[in-house]
Formats: sequence, C-alpha cells, structure tokens
Amino acid sequence: MDPGAPFRQLPSVDELARALSHLESRFPRVLIVAECRRALEHARQALREGAPAPPDLASRVAASLEALLRPSLVRVINATGVILHTNLGRAPLSAAPADEAYSNLEYDLPAGRRGKRDNHTAVLLHHLLDAPAILVNNGAAAVYLALHELAAGGEVVISRGELIEIGDGFRIPDIMAHSGARVVEIGTTNRTRIDDYRDAITPDTRLLMRVHPSNFRIEGFTGRPSLEELVALGRERGIPVYEDLGSGCLVDLSPWGVHEPLAQASLRAGVGLVSFSGDKLLGGPQAGILAGRPELVARLSRNPMFRALRVDKMTVAVMETALRALLLERWPDLPVMRMICQTREELRRRAAAFVESHAFPDAALIDGDSMLGGGSTPQQTLATTLIAFDRDAVALERALRGSDPPVVARIDEDRLLIDLRTVHPREEHALASALRTALSATNPS
Repeated sequence: MDPGAPFRQLPSVDELARALSHLESRFPRVLIVAECRRALEHARQALREGAPAPPDLASRVAASLEALLRPSLVRVINATGVILHTNLGRAPLSAAPADEAYSNLEYDLPAGRRGKRDNHTAVLLHHLLDAPAILVNNGAAAVYLALHELAAGGEVVISRGELIEIGDGFRIPDIMAHSGARVVEIGTTNRTRIDDYRDAITPDTRLLMRVHPSNFRIEGFTGRPSLEELVALGRERGIPVYEDLGSGCLVDLSPWGVHEPLAQASLRAGVGLVSFSGDKLLGGPQAGILAGRPELVARLSRNPMFRALRVDKMTVAVMETALRALLLERWPDLPVMRMICQTREELRRRAAAFVESHAFPDAALIDGDSMLGGGSTPQQTLATTLIAFDRDAVALERALRGSDPPVVARIDEDRLLIDLRTVHPREEHALASALRTALSATNPS
C-alpha cells in the first residue's frame, strides 16, 4: 500500500476553507483558515502516529469555531460548602462595575490634577487598620515587594517551620530568593525560641520575618516567640519585623467559631509591616495588601516593582466595595461574611424547605461541616446541614458539572452532598433544576 495515500486524501487548506464559507458572516476568514490549518496538522500528526485521520474535518473545524463564541470563564454554583474555594475563585464578589464609563482612577477631582489609584482604598484601609496601606496584585506579590525593597542584598531571619508552600508549588523561600534577600533559617520545624532570632542577627540582617501558618497546623511539642518578644528584639537591634498573615482577617470571627489572628492586632503589637490577601477572609478581589509604619509603606510605594505589581481599576472598585462593607459592618453585603454567619439551624431550615419545595423525596438531611478553604483556617470548620443523595455519587457529580450553569458538589462515603451555605438563595431554583436533570440521567431504572 502506498504510505502517502492517506495524506493525499486529506483536503487542502483552501478546499476545507471553501467548505466552511457559509461561516464567514460570523467569523473572520483569517480565523477560519487558521482553524483549518490547525485541524489538518492534527490530522497529519494522527496519520504519522499510525492512527486514522479524524472524519469530517469540516464539522470539527466548525465545532472549534463555535467553541470560541462561548466564554470559558462562567458562573458556577458552589454547592460544596467550601466558602473560599480556590478552584472556584475564592471569595465570591458582591459587586463589580460593568457600565461603559470612565472613572477618576488616577484623577484628583477636587484638585483638578493627577491623583493616585491607591487613594480610593487608602482611607478605608486606614480606618480599618489605623495604618497606611497599599495594594498589589496578590499575596505572593506583597511578600516579594516587601522583601525586594526592605531586604534585597541583605539577610532575612525566619523560623524553619514558617518556610511554607502557599499553594500550587509557590514556596516562601523561593519568593524570598528571587527578591534578592538571603534566607537565614533558624530553629527547628516545631520549635523556635527568641534566642534563635537573637543569635542569627548580623550586620547584614534587614528583617525579622514571621509567617502565619494559615494553611496548616503543627501540633504537640511546639513553640515560637510571641509577637511582642519579636517586636522587642527588633526594636533593641533596630530591625523591622515583617509578618505575612496569609488569609488577612480584619474582623473578629470568633463569635462564629473561627479563630484567626487579626492584622490590626499585629500592628498594635508593634509589627513594622504586615501583608495579607484580599480574596480570602477579607472577602474582596484577588489582591495583596501591605500595611504598617508610614516610612516603610512609603518605601514600598516608591519601589519600581510597585508599578509592575499594581492592581487594575476593576480590582480597586471591587476592593473599595468590600472594605466599605467591612468598615460599616454590613455583613449581608459581603458574601463571605454572609456565609460564615449562617448557623446550622438556619441552614437546616433552608435545606428542609429546598427538599420539600422542589420535591426530592430521596434526599436526606444530615449534620456535617462546611470549610472556609482557600488556605485559611485549617482544621476549623463550621457546623452545617447537608442534603445527601445515596444515588451513584460519581455519576451524579459528573452530571451536575455538565449542567448549565455547572454545579460543583462534593462526595463523601459514596454519597453526593449539597451544602446550601455556599449557594445563594437566588441560585436555588437553578440548583434544583440541575439536580432533577442529573437524577433523571442517573436513574438506574
């Protein structure tokens, strides 16, 4: 058999593009041709690997073009009970500007001259933290900027037990190294003493760094100095203390059973600089916040990397909304706080009403736990009521993910679980419709 025959049976790019000419009213011809070339190259690669050429190339190209019309980033119903679900965008946002308008992002309206984009959040952050603060595009960027400005070319003393990985392979020591600072590890994984810090200080020491283990816990024979001890040592030796708080809690959540250190408490203890995320417990958009002594924050804002790491106008607008809700304690306006504040009894009533009004006779209500997630509050959960289905959980979960809008649930002990804590009441109708469809598709009869 002629080995080149299968290749010659493939159409040319022009032939394939002509077969799709009816799509030119919806797609630019240059795009159609590019997709034809891509489809043909895939077909040739399949033939080279001994596989048959894909059938009906025109339909495949048409399908790939149609896929370009559909947004990849779509609304998802989070029925997992994980409030800060990393894969689902962490904190859900209460509002985002959508109108086609200009803004005073960097314009001082009263003065009639150029302004600074940080001014829109600076006043609110100062009220919340009693310290000046700036925004960068995420928590890792905040750590990088702090170390790059305050410790590049010098040493940063940090406990070995705090050299953590913050997610997706990003590690604190790697960020520190790329900032130009030299890491000086002290203590052991589970215990570090104040004298370990004292003994590590040299003329090259620029910072004493502390990292809150927001995404893990070490228990048992453990210990580390108090913030007050570390601050006292820093003052004694004239070295700033910098604390990365990770999740960035600005509200005392202990009434709802969540115990996280407050950024305000660290600053009151005398920490020179703190950093934390904007899209975790703060409940805002992705951002990193740096706050502390005025002279340190001013140095950060003058660093050339600050412009490279700055946030855009959408982030500024949404962050301003979140900070205002926190300052005025308008918890219903902040989705993260609204979810945290729901009690098990309230969720049981919601779950019972949902099952009854949408007629799910096979559903069972069971006690369970919601999680904050997003690298926050490990081993701390919120009591909830779950809606459980004993049907083929894997098939049911897959069917829900394929619904419109997609529904993400969780599986435990071969049961599919729905937690309404993370489902907005306005999403319940869509959730019920997706459940009915998925249950029908997975009905064993």
